[in-house]
Amino acid sequence: MSKIALVHDYFVQMGGAERVAAALHGSFPSAPIYTTVALPQCLPPELRGADIRTSAMQRLPAMEQRFRQYFMLYPFAVEHFDLSEYDLIFSSSSGYAKGVKRRANAVHVCYCHTPMRWVWRYDDYVSRESFGRVARSLLPLSLWGLKKWDLRASQQPTYYIANSRLVAERIKQVYGREAFVIPPPIDVDRFEMSPYVDDYYLVLSRLVPYKRIDLAIEACKRLDRRLIIIGDGPDRARLEKLAGPKTEFFGRQPDNRVNYYAGRCRALLFTGEEDFGMVPLEVNAAGRPVIAYRGGGAVETVVEGVTGLFFDMPTSGSLVAAIEDFESRTWHASEMRRHAEKFDRSVFSFRVLQFLGSVAPSSCANDLTASARLLSGNVAARAWPRLAVAQ
Repeated sequence: MSKIALVHDYFVQMGGAERVAAALHGSFPSAPIYTTVALPQCLPPELRGADIRTSAMQRLPAMEQRFRQYFMLYPFAVEHFDLSEYDLIFSSSSGYAKGVKRRANAVHVCYCHTPMRWVWRYDDYVSRESFGRVARSLLPLSLWGLKKWDLRASQQPTYYIANSRLVAERIKQVYGREAFVIPPPIDVDRFEMSPYVDDYYLVLSRLVPYKRIDLAIEACKRLDRRLIIIGDGPDRARLEKLAGPKTEFFGRQPDNRVNYYAGRCRALLFTGEEDFGMVPLEVNAAGRPVIAYRGGGAVETVVEGVTGLFFDMPTSGSLVAAIEDFESRTWHASEMRRHAEKFDRSVFSFRVLQFLGSVAPSSCANDLTASARLLSGNVAARAWPRLAVAQ
């Protein structure tokens, strides 16, 4: 009987990568999940009963606060996983999981969210994480060895899957490897369309500088528009000082409240540049449009004039012009919902199974192909024209 293992970098925060891991568990519920660290409060609900196998790093002190400071230990942790019994390894990685070792005749497929950002896009990374001056000066010296390890680790996977064409280009540039593109999963059925639209714009985001939420605040202040910001993070205090009287900070909210505000907003303001960006598609699933910065993964998911609009410059003036243009147009909730369905979890699972069935060892291929066939009817109704795996 074929044996499959899943590998994930770590469960120390909730984000798009963790939603991918949850979707993979849904496709392979009996496969164990190997990960360096798993904090119970950071596990998606679907994974709380999963067979999760952690490394010795699980016992390190204050992991929730210090997980970045332990960065030199993760390579040793993933290389010490014994995966010799598995025929197929599927890793979900933006850092370390791709470095797991396999036996010679096993197949390792890596779903890469982006090449290790803190090594290959250092300036971008430190701006995202708001590091102080001392950390900015010392960290590059520490990363030299990690960069060498990452290049070696990048050769471990047999195949790469990227979450967007942008990331596929980075994988080619940094690692010299080709990648197929399968967008990450959107839980479309989690969202319901509302017959009511309230008079506010919405931001759903972690509050960190690179997200450029200041642009949304300034634009809404200039236009005298109501803005609701859902999310929290280290940039909150600064943003609150910038806010006008019609900007409200709601902090973190449970899914049902996020869904409520997504379904009733005038539009989502998506002001940062992301590798992919799942939030615009989630708001589309709720039948509402997006005003997004023209950059990163958004250019691959926002259909201009149908599911949203772009603004071209990272300035509040450019966003103001886009909002005024947006308010002069008519938007159709059903078209946005249909667009989001092309990225649904069932579509993601089908594409992954279809790809794995074509590259996996013969001991796995038949089972994977059969599972893909079981999904095909549901997927065909939602996104049949987009099933081909794009290179």
